[in-house]
This record gives sequence, C-alpha cells and structure tokens, in this order.
Amino acid sequence: MFRGTFTALVTPFRTGDVDFAAFEKLIESQIAAGITGLVAVGTTGESPTLTHDEKHEIIERTIKIAKGRCQVIAGAGTNSTRDSIEATKFAEKAGADGALLVAPYYNKPSQEGLFRHFKAIAEATKLPIMLYNIPGRCGIDIGPDTVVRLAQSCRNIVSIKEASGSVERVAELRRRLPNQFTILSGDDGLTLPFMSVGAAGVVSVASNLFPSELCALVRACESCDFKSAENLHRKMGPIFKDLFIEPNPIPAKTALAWRGAMSFEVRLPLCEMTEANQARLRKTLEEFEKAK
Repeated sequence: MFRGTFTALVTPFRTGDVDFAAFEKLIESQIAAGITGLVAVGTTGESPTLTHDEKHEIIERTIKIAKGRCQVIAGAGTNSTRDSIEATKFAEKAGADGALLVAPYYNKPSQEGLFRHFKAIAEATKLPIMLYNIPGRCGIDIGPDTVVRLAQSCRNIVSIKEASGSVERVAELRRRLPNQFTILSGDDGLTLPFMSVGAAGVVSVASNLFPSELCALVRACESCDFKSAENLHRKMGPIFKDLFIEPNPIPAKTALAWRGAMSFEVRLPLCEMTEANQARLRKTLEEFEKAK
C-alpha cells in the first residue's frame, strides 16, 4: 500500500498565518519531481502548534492540489484516542489515502494500552493506517510484538514509519510481519540501511528540498542497485545530518527560505537558527550543489 518516497511537508507561515500560496508551490514541485506521496500536518508540518481548523484546511488543500497525482497521508495521531479517532475520520471524509498515527506521547501507555489505542482508531475508519514509531520524541516505543499483534488484528493497519534508529528492529519487523505490510524509514540518513534489510521507502524531511534525489535513492534501493544508492547516500549524508542540527523543521524551512520558496517563519516554541548553524548549513548545501 505505502512504498516509495513520501515527503513530510513543512507548513509555510507568513506573518503568523499559513501561507497557502507557498504551500501549493511546494506541493507542485514535489509532484513534478516524481514523489510517491505527501504527508500533511506531521511533526515536520509543526502539527503541535496548528489549530484544528488549520490542520483541516491543510489536509483538504493538500488533497485538492494533489488531484490524485500522488498519495496523500494525513497526520492524525495524538495522545488522545478520542481526538485521534476524530482526526482520522476527518481525513477519511476529506479523501486522504491514509492516516499517519504517531505513538501517544507524554502519557506513556503500556504496550497493551498502545494496542488498544491503535485498534480503536483502526476500527473507527476504513482508511489504511501507517503507524509512526519515534521513541525519541514520544518517550514510548511501539514494541515489535505490538506491531505484529496490530497487523494481525487490524486489516487496515498496513504500514509503519520506523524512526527508532535501529536496523536490527527493521530486520526483525520484516521477518515477522506479512509481506504486504510495509516498513518506511523515518530518518533520511537511514533510508539505505533500512531498505537493505527490507524497508520499502522513506518518509523524508530532506525531500522538501531535494525530492528528485530522494526518489532516485529509493528507486536505486528498490532495484537492488546498492552501489548507486550508496553513492547518493554518501553525497547527501552531510545534508541529512545538518537538517537536524536544530529541531526539525527549522533547518529545512531556513534552506527553503534561502531559495525564496517561503518565509523563515516557525511557531514558538520553535525559533530561528543560530548564526553559526546557519553558516554551517549554508556551507553544506553549497558543497552539495558544487558536487552535483
């Protein structure tokens, strides 16, 4: 269901409001580059600081602009099961191709609580669901046993965005899950190693800036051309690293602003990059462009 290159879209702002003109141009550039899908209102889209109305409009606009030219996955996960169900139902009604459901953060449920949370959401919708495991942000890990149990119990839980940083975890999941259940890398820098042990693509931050290159990397892995994939991985490695020298999506939006694609704006508690980190990022981007 979900395989390939998906861009975790940033949300452009201008003078405090969502800049939908810049957002549409970003989406069009992604589709022109051959992206498989778009993820709207995820963490990279600053979902914690978007209002419910803004989230709804961003999802609706993404679907409308995409016009079926690529898949659209709506970020619908919260740490409230009721709120997540409502968000997923909205995504389904709006016409999304799937919902991305992050592990409940802050309240730190048990594995049984995680299972019941995701199962309740799955039972409330017909949308295909992509789980999102990112222990570093959520303080909770969706254990392999729980993922397998969910895949067995819920036919519409069909994928997981895995951002635990563990190649061993991906290999275990691939071994234990049905072939049709896909695993996507949640870290640009781990796309190559994850795909080498069975992942089917990436949900990418870097593709906001370099969609063609990320698509090429994933295609190379899909065709088992790991030499070409390794060359791309090496060239892009410094970018993958420096897009996270400050909290995501600050560096990505800064780089997009340098291109004139949108403003630098992020919403508090995020703030602008330090001058030193801006200089580092600019140098990394310039070196990459020279090497192309």
